[in-house]
Amino acid sequence: MSSVPERAVGPEGLRYGEPTWDVVQLFPAQGTWTESEYFALETNRRVEFSHGFIEFLPMATVLHQRILKVLFNALQAFVAAGKLGEVLFAGVRVRLWPGKFREPDLVFMQVDHADRITDEYWEGADLVMEVVSSGDEDRRRDLKTKREEYAQARIAEYWIVDPHLEQITVLTLDGQTYVVRGEFKRGERATSKLLTDFGVDVTAAFDAQAVKRDPALGR
Repeated sequence: MSSVPERAVGPEGLRYGEPTWDVVQLFPAQGTWTESEYFALETNRRVEFSHGFIEFLPMATVLHQRILKVLFNALQAFVAAGKLGEVLFAGVRVRLWPGKFREPDLVFMQVDHADRITDEYWEGADLVMEVVSSGDEDRRRDLKTKREEYAQARIAEYWIVDPHLEQITVLTLDGQTYVVRGEFKRGERATSKLLTDFGVDVTAAFDAQAVKRDPALGR
């Protein structure tokens, strides 16, 4: 059954189902956005910026968030123990170069590079992690496009966390491109070159679960 009212014309002659063009016209057209307009955009969605264009990223699934929580907790604990820098999760804008911003799932900046952190964005990063989404376009973005961009931005290490393959690929910068440090599967520990002794249990990451109800406690 159609949700459009039988009376197809509303008040002031406006038609039901027609886009609200006046609202659309309040925002710049694709290709004409500036960095300042991008910063001023208020939304609860993750939005990335590329040379005048904005791109809305898909909403994260619950599994995506659970995996990210495991990764964040592991990296945050390691970094905090050694006072190595700062770790933050999705929502932080990272400027790869002027006119190009990404919002990685997880970002780390070494303490020696703290001057590259501002309230509006980070100027690059030392390590980024992406949990790969399921759509073809999303997979292509994380596996190919961002691999090229993060290398161009001189980000020392890029972790690709792929729930579909249940694999964590750790890439390290060699000159202007990434080389594969390892493709870690269940039963293995994904390790970092940048952060000596840091690693993540791959099985634990992909078995990330919600808190279970404890019948003995009645909750």
